Amino acid sequence: MLQILTVTFPFFALVLCGYLAARRGMLPLQAIPGMNGFVLFFALPCLLYRFGASTPIAELLDPSVALTYLLCALVMVGFVVAVTLHGRIGWNDAAFGALVGAFPNTGFMGVPLLVALLGPKAAGPAIVTIMVDMVITSSLCIALSRLGEHAAGSGGISAGQAAKNALKGVAANPMPWSILAGALVSFLQLDLPKPVVNTVGLLADAASPVALFTIGAVLARSQMLALAGEAHPVHWAEFVPVALIKLFLHPLLVLLVGGGAITLGVPLDRFALTVLVLLAALPSASNVSLLAERFGADNGRIARIILVSTAAAFFTFSGAVALMT
Repeated sequence: MLQILTVTFPFFALVLCGYLAARRGMLPLQAIPGMNGFVLFFALPCLLYRFGASTPIAELLDPSVALTYLLCALVMVGFVVAVTLHGRIGWNDAAFGALVGAFPNTGFMGVPLLVALLGPKAAGPAIVTIMVDMVITSSLCIALSRLGEHAAGSGGISAGQAAKNALKGVAANPMPWSILAGALVSFLQLDLPKPVVNTVGLLADAASPVALFTIGAVLARSQMLALAGEAHPVHWAEFVPVALIKLFLHPLLVLLVGGGAITLGVPLDRFALTVLVLLAALPSASNVSLLAERFGADNGRIARIILVSTAAAFFTFSGAVALMT
């Protein structure tokens, strides 16, 4: 366990550093979008490209991994919506609550953390799950969020149109394209010029520390806005259960479904299953907060789910690693 904490502690410590920097005013809140932009459009795409280019194409196109993870994501979305859709929580809030319950922080935290724990081979299944969550899980939840007759900020957009808009957003996101570019380089066995490789490497190396620091800053900003009265008061019963579902039910579901698939003869590699379970044990994706704000959901509730899951994951994720490895 001590060996596991030696690897996981620095990752969560960087999140804490970003949180404290924002709370104490060392990092201006106005600077956080710029840091997000650097990670999203420069550093993280280079990191994903590098992993994609160094991963065999067969691992990036593994249907067993994709379908196992997708099935669990759909079950998670349906379950969270079913247990939270009542009273003050309408379709809009329930759908984005389901998204944070099913969408782990794979890009900003999961890929570098699991590669550090399990080696470069863990990147393949992780990249597959990023594509599933960005293309299908996110689009589904955005479509569900439009089902409420009075969805805040909906502007009369139908569920189908919302799903189309979500897919357009995916197309404008550099991360899927960087993964596809890496996969193409892997498939064609291309060797890029050394200066290009070195530039990509510098940006890729910056992705993990800046992304983790930014996660902490984003969480601090959300909490500060809530304390300043700029966010709706949220009772603990509206966010703590979803955070616990994310940290405990999601990895358990992936383990049971994946184990059952292997028993039935599905060619799912056990190492890939271990990666999927640990990805599911990660805290909620921090970028869901931005989506919730854009579509008029209760961002205070979503931010609290992310904050609780991130804080608790230092212990729960480390425990999951100890059990699975």
